[in-house]
Amino acid sequence: MIQIGDTLPAVTLQEYLEEPAAGCGIGPNPVDVRQAAQGKTIALFAVPGAFTPVCSAQHAPGYLARRDALKAAGIDEIWCTAVNDAFVLGAWARALEASGKIRFLADGNADFAKAMGLTADMSARGLGTRSARYSALIKNGKVAALNVDAPGKFEASDADTLLTQARQG
Repeated sequence: MIQIGDTLPAVTLQEYLEEPAAGCGIGPNPVDVRQAAQGKTIALFAVPGAFTPVCSAQHAPGYLARRDALKAAGIDEIWCTAVNDAFVLGAWARALEASGKIRFLADGNADFAKAMGLTADMSARGLGTRSARYSALIKNGKVAALNVDAPGKFEASDADTLLTQARQG
């Protein structure tokens, strides 16, 4: 499992954009994680899946509600990643009214979750390999804080915990 002080893995995620930006089309656009994190402070949270109950009712809405406070604490961007495709994450962002406020980065093959050492086997429920539920404070591509929830729990990776960590520097 990735540790505090480690550099984010060299993985490419996919992002669905509502509007073309910087010459990129609307469809899934590659995001080189290391390059995108350079020179930024990022609030990263990972969920097992878009549209799932806890993720949709508490986890993502918490980051959306704390967006301004996170920005005031020095966060440049908020990233959400899940083992779903970019179209599903784009639809979820729209449903949450979070497009343009949180970057929803698709980890369709679980490459990022595996490289982070933070996977969850949800095969028993027909969901296959998913991301564990966690949050991380990322500074210039390195993990400054890491909060991993126990399987089936939502206790450590909430927005308030990461906000406190961001305020502490």
